[in-house]
Amino acid sequence: MTKDDLIQILAKKTGLSKRSAEESINVVLDEITKTLSKGEEVILTGFGKFEVKNMKERIGINPRTKEKIKIPATKIPKFRAGKSLKDAVK
Repeated sequence: MTKDDLIQILAKKTGLSKRSAEESINVVLDEITKTLSKGEEVILTGFGKFEVKNMKERIGINPRTKEKIKIPATKIPKFRAGKSLKDAVK
């Protein structure tokens, strides 16, 4: 499923125009992004939890040259599925 598919489904099920459905989805995604960029988590009860994981600096290997390289510390977004989502996928 793509974002466009999700927009069409939202518009059809709610009676919103496609433009309003797209704006609604964009607002939700923007707010999730802003919250994660502040280092905070987003919990959607039953669906899952978005959080930021701190990755420590580590040593990796360049597969082409086999040379050891330093991979800098970074933050990555992480999603953990909630119980209802896990049960629905089973």
